[in-house]
Amino acid sequence: MKKIILILSLVMTANLAAQGDKHEKIKALKAAHITEALSLTATEAEKFWPIYNAYEDKMHDLRKAERKEILGPLRNEGLETMTDAQANALIDKALVFKQNDVTYRTEMLNALRKVISPKKVIKLKKAEDDFKKQLLERYRNKRREKR
Repeated sequence: MKKIILILSLVMTANLAAQGDKHEKIKALKAAHITEALSLTATEAEKFWPIYNAYEDKMHDLRKAERKEILGPLRNEGLETMTDAQANALIDKALVFKQNDVTYRTEMLNALRKVISPKKVIKLKKAEDDFKKQLLERYRNKRREKR
């Protein structure tokens, strides 16, 4: 069953690569990596992915808002010209974003505890970190090849 899921993920990845949408390609590669790393059964995957994808969507929206509301003013106004009141407002916003990050992660992990084993829930963090490392390494290698 694991091989079937992996093959389907690879086929989806190939289709997405042909379409050229890098974000969707990365998402498919991540799904394949996590599915394999956690050894998700078909039943587990069916319950796992809606929870995880909802979390990822929330985090995407959160990061987008954070870039707009915190990094935008820093780029536009610059740190040197910012008043203490403006700096404090940005710090407060950053804290709210961090709190939301933790809240979303907690909600996702609590929901996953109900559909996969606790060991797999713990393995998820390692799988995510490993995927990020692989993605960064690929990016670095491509940049080296272009030089």
